[in-house]
Amino acid sequence: MAINGRKIREQVLALLARKDYRPLDKIEIARKLGLTPSEGVALRKTLRELERGGQIARIRKNRYVLPAEADLVAGKLSIHQAGYGFLTPETPGEPDTFIAAENIGTAMHGDRVVARISRDEPYSRIKGRREGRVIRILERAHDTIVGTLQRSRNFYYVVPDDPRFVHDIYVRPEQDQRLGTSANAGDKVVVRLEPWESRHVNPEGEIIEVLGPASTPGIDMLSIIRKYHLPAEFPNDVLDQAERISEEIGARQLDGREDLRNEFIVTIDPDDARDFDDAIQVEKTNTGWRLGVHIADVAGYVEPGSALDREARRRGNSVYLPDRVIPMLPERLSNGVCSLNPGVDRLTHSVFIHFDKHGVVKSARFARSVIRSAHRLTYKQAFAILSSPPQDRLGERLHLAWELAAFLRRKRFQHGSLDLDFPEVKVLVDKQGHPVRLERIENDESHQLIEEFMLAANEAVARELMKRAVPTIYRVHENPDPEKLADYREFVLSFNYKVGDLTHRTELQRLLASIRGKPEEQALKIALLKSLKRARYAPQPLGHYGLAKANYLHFTSPIRRYADLVVHRALGRDGTPLPSASSTTGRRSRSDTPYQPDSREITSIAEHLSITERTAADAEIDAAQMKKLEFFQRQLDQRNPQIFRASIVDVRNYGLMVELPDALITGLIHVSSLTDDFYLFEPARRQLIGRRSRKRFSVGDEVSVFVARVDTFKRQVDFAIALPSEAPGKNSRIKRRSSIAPVAR
Repeated sequence: MAINGRKIREQVLALLARKDYRPLDKIEIARKLGLTPSEGVALRKTLRELERGGQIARIRKNRYVLPAEADLVAGKLSIHQAGYGFLTPETPGEPDTFIAAENIGTAMHGDRVVARISRDEPYSRIKGRREGRVIRILERAHDTIVGTLQRSRNFYYVVPDDPRFVHDIYVRPEQDQRLGTSANAGDKVVVRLEPWESRHVNPEGEIIEVLGPASTPGIDMLSIIRKYHLPAEFPNDVLDQAERISEEIGARQLDGREDLRNEFIVTIDPDDARDFDDAIQVEKTNTGWRLGVHIADVAGYVEPGSALDREARRRGNSVYLPDRVIPMLPERLSNGVCSLNPGVDRLTHSVFIHFDKHGVVKSARFARSVIRSAHRLTYKQAFAILSSPPQDRLGERLHLAWELAAFLRRKRFQHGSLDLDFPEVKVLVDKQGHPVRLERIENDESHQLIEEFMLAANEAVARELMKRAVPTIYRVHENPDPEKLADYREFVLSFNYKVGDLTHRTELQRLLASIRGKPEEQALKIALLKSLKRARYAPQPLGHYGLAKANYLHFTSPIRRYADLVVHRALGRDGTPLPSASSTTGRRSRSDTPYQPDSREITSIAEHLSITERTAADAEIDAAQMKKLEFFQRQLDQRNPQIFRASIVDVRNYGLMVELPDALITGLIHVSSLTDDFYLFEPARRQLIGRRSRKRFSVGDEVSVFVARVDTFKRQVDFAIALPSEAPGKNSRIKRRSSIAPVAR
């Protein structure tokens, strides 16, 4: 049957590609190919597989065609909160397709769909973007929705948490009795959708899990976990395997490793970090510098194909929520035997890079090693040491490290790297999960130091694996679409910035430098990121546009990213396999033989990890936003709103869009709340002007505000202008300090 299936597949594709082909259904195709009744079963299976794979499409009356011949395109649908969507084709190089809200049908965010390209209106309202209509759902991303149960006089319904899903879901009340705990109005629940055919009819579903009352502490984060289908627990076989790994390093595990336990090596991590996967050392040489970057040797503990490996690959990465971490590896590894804690022996994979006095890499060496970290520093502690003259050996080494890092940073931007770093606001919660403080994170010298060294190590490993021609996963950021940069330029001009052709990297760098520290910096940077392609994982080194690097990958965080673990295994193929750290006997384990996934498997892993990374990022942003809204709502509930400084980032006829730089949240000051005068909108200058006082509100103005209203469903906050006598930040619960900055790109 397998041979017949392959032959039938080839025959079907050849038939549909013929110039004289007219659309046929499966019975007509079987007749055309002269298939026997028994071969008809294989044909139906083949047609389903080809359609699911997007290689053929089914049109009206269940007739089959090649997608290109019928202006059809298959791909993944991404829906914006405003209701419209984009279809990303599965064919490489094909442009995205804009899908208007009214053309999405019953498709949902993340679904694989087929869309018909519009010929009557080949370009959408946005110049150069083709438009389409979803005609078929090939595969649902998920069949469950998280929401809040409500009850009307006659029926129950669930209001989805995801604003991209605009329909309420009807549920039958008698289904509540099937659950261990009955659901009540106001509960957060998980609903499994029933088949849904028409967008004009509300979907129906079945409650499969009751999370609990929406106001109960912890339910909000649990709803995030369910919404994004994050794994809450590790399977028992994974935990059992982790427990069998000894915390002690045996003599056999040290065979063939470079002993660095007497070297002065330190870690620098966030205040609350528990998984330390990178350590550094810097020394001055006669010709320049020697940098050592030592990364936890997770590959020594996680064998390919093991339960630990399968679960880590499925998760793809760790997810960081305000009140918890959902780790890629069990805590015994992530916070224990793999974590580079100070004063204990730890297995590492080291990169040694020699730079000349001009910061040029002269050589790089790679080794399996064992280290004993001398100090565990937080970013705050490291910044304090760098802010004053060195007092001891630690201070001297840290200042030397910053000397090299500052040199590398200047050199990187000279070579075209873009400053796309964003400030971060961390939400601190109490034991009940309630937000009590927001901390703005500054990308100071301590963060930049680690960032530059991790970038250097990642690039060095990428060059080495390229030279060896070893298949692995690269981190790629492809060049942007010139038309999208042209649209972005128009947006920048509306802020009265003089800007040239942004397809020239130097012009883009000049723009980023000119907006640094300005009130509109955040808005312009976010708009730029939307104009650029999204970084992803790929089996080929396609270059990294943002970093201006030809070869780049992720190597420095194998505790929290599976891509890095794949790279470690690739780098370990040096012909001298080491004993497995997880082996508890004298027998050779599977990890003694270098693991060599083929290119097809590498491609599959890269695609999967790109998806898990986006899911994790969306969940983290969603969770942080939810806690910020709760932070402001609690102020309203306590009738003691705090005063915050804000910058006007846009002016509309209905009010002022403001951003709170210390909270990184945008909200509206509605024109009706400006009660001291009657304000008129002047669109040419984007100003609100008081008719009597001639007082003006313009983009870039700073104002003091307090929260006036919070809409948790729409994820919106309205602010009001505070009295002039109230100073910005008075009694503010937002604290500015250095803590966390991501170094991964």
